Amino acid sequence: MRLYESVLIARQDISTSQVEALVDEFSAIITNGGGSIKKKEYWGLRSLAYRIKKNRKGHYVMLNIESDNATLAEYERIMGLNEDILRFMNIRIEEVSEEPSIMMQAKSERSERGSRYNNADNAGAEKTSEEA
Repeated sequence: MRLYESVLIARQDISTSQVEALVDEFSAIITNGGGSIKKKEYWGLRSLAYRIKKNRKGHYVMLNIESDNATLAEYERIMGLNEDILRFMNIRIEEVSEEPSIMMQAKSERSERGSRYNNADNAGAEKTSEEA
């Protein structure tokens, strides 16, 4: 059995409860095939980078799955046939992280990116512009 991270985007015009029902349906495919769901996260209704099938937004869901190849192939086949799923991606991973994903962390909890002038090159440029 291998570990996979599966992210799917559902249409914007279905409700959150319908998204949960879809995820439960897909989870049943995995569990009936002998696999298991290690972690499930609903990331919410988010804007898409570009329109997909006339949708500007989508419900994002991430699943961490332990499954064999045949069960994963059936899972992907069913998701491809479902008209409520806009896109999905399954990636093989080495281990499942127990902490929440970056998408679930509050902005204050995320690691801070430095300000524009934190590195040495820009700090010197900032000083010379102040002196002038």
